[in-house]
Amino acid sequence: MVAIRPVQASDLPAISALDARLTGTGKPAYWQEMLAPGRHFLIAETGKGGLAGFIAGEIRAWEFGQPPAGWVFAIQIEPKLRLKGTGTALFEALVTRFKENGVTRVRTLVDRKDHLILSFFRAQGMVAGPSLQLDKDLS
Repeated sequence: MVAIRPVQASDLPAISALDARLTGTGKPAYWQEMLAPGRHFLIAETGKGGLAGFIAGEIRAWEFGQPPAGWVFAIQIEPKLRLKGTGTALFEALVTRFKENGVTRVRTLVDRKDHLILSFFRAQGMVAGPSLQLDKDLS
């Protein structure tokens, strides 16, 4: 079982290290920005106080007339701890915070080729939403 709590600045090195290991890109400044007011940044700790995973999001009003929604920006789980409910516990804790702020929808963006994260979000009851992402290569 894991304990969920808000991230503290002292957690950032472990968060940044886990994310860099899993994505291949270090971005400590990005994780520092997630501590900004209005953001929901949660950590899951093992019983021994180790990092099991984290989730980050915020409530945003969609720019094209959509009502406010909770947005999940990132979720990472220590690979050896996956499939043990840690991701679901983090997601549910974030959703609880969104609901407490009057939000009735939660959204995220995922790469359609990332089957692992697609499967996770589908298992949380998420389906394709009403918006269509448009993209243009600027290179």
